[in-house]
Amino acid sequence: MRENTGTTKYLLRAKIETSGVVERPDVVGAIFGQTEGLLGDELDLRELLKTGRIGRIKVDINSNHGKSSGTITMPSSLDRVETAIIGAALETIDRVGPCEAKIKVKGIEDVREAKRKFIVDRAKELLELAEGAAPETQEMTEKVKESVRLGEIVEYRGLPAGPGVRDSDAVIIVEGRADVLNLLRAGIRNTIAIEGTSVPKAVIDLSKGKTVTAFLDSDRGGDLILKELRQVADVDFVARPPQGMSVEELTRKEIIKALKNKVPIEHALAELKKKPIPEVAPAAEPEAQELGKLEDFVGQLRGTLKALLLDEKLERIEEVQVRDLRERLPKLSGVRAVVFDGVVTQELADLAAGRGVKYIVGMRSRVESMPANVRVLTADELRRLKSRGG
Repeated sequence: MRENTGTTKYLLRAKIETSGVVERPDVVGAIFGQTEGLLGDELDLRELLKTGRIGRIKVDINSNHGKSSGTITMPSSLDRVETAIIGAALETIDRVGPCEAKIKVKGIEDVREAKRKFIVDRAKELLELAEGAAPETQEMTEKVKESVRLGEIVEYRGLPAGPGVRDSDAVIIVEGRADVLNLLRAGIRNTIAIEGTSVPKAVIDLSKGKTVTAFLDSDRGGDLILKELRQVADVDFVARPPQGMSVEELTRKEIIKALKNKVPIEHALAELKKKPIPEVAPAAEPEAQELGKLEDFVGQLRGTLKALLLDEKLERIEEVQVRDLRERLPKLSGVRAVVFDGVVTQELADLAAGRGVKYIVGMRSRVESMPANVRVLTADELRRLKSRGG
């Protein structure tokens, strides 16, 4: 914490070994000398140092028995991809002074994550000291409480859950990790996410002997999950958000209201039978083949929190974490389709349309205004298209 100040986002840490005796200035000189012109003007280390996007390079090196070894620490305010490129460039350095050298990057540390953890931990300590809060500090107090709740998410047999799920007599089943977090913000700690449309055995086992409420999105995906839960788990009640909304976007008041208005599962299933199944027009043959490929990718990504960016032939260009998708998509060209384990938002759909993407496929969708040149699909829609022969 103390050594990382200013705008530093990442700390790149590497190990260095040389065949002879060298000192810090030799190592720093080799870093700048052997990477000069290697990555172009935008990632030239001397320029990055001048502009403050790369901080002072720290080298700790010791010599013993005619050889030297040590560590290199490089602060970076570049984004994660650019920092990784700098790290890879360091590994191309093969000499320091007259000695053969080997540099190996050991990791890239997210400084901001460490700061967030410090803030949450320290806030917990301060909460214990607080006697009360003045009215003007109420907003900040709520933010600290929210950070504490977010830090309380646990894993129950590999699934995201609230810390009270093991010991509580009642359990709330939700669809995803974001739903668990939103219920934690509302002070509800006895939740577990199924993370997909297939109900895991951990949820089936947990439902036995407890009062179980399924709190599912008001969409086709939520309907399918409810039907499967009825077949494989012991569910007592069902709660749903207002039509067109998902659990993860509800306010605390809306969450409490939805749970208060829960109904026995038999009533919820009876209501489902009255719902018309949306008609999906069959696709033309070439498009049907593309949709089949996209469904295969959906199956591979389910539960991974990853995204695939595909080219004109629907072959992989790059795989990224879902949280990095908005940052990465504008930097790539030739992307025909984006498939990811997450919710398609209006912002993401508009971004895809602006980049000339034809398909964007997620597990669920919250897009209200469809962009003109991009087709937004969900896993359920792809499945229905396939069952109709395209």
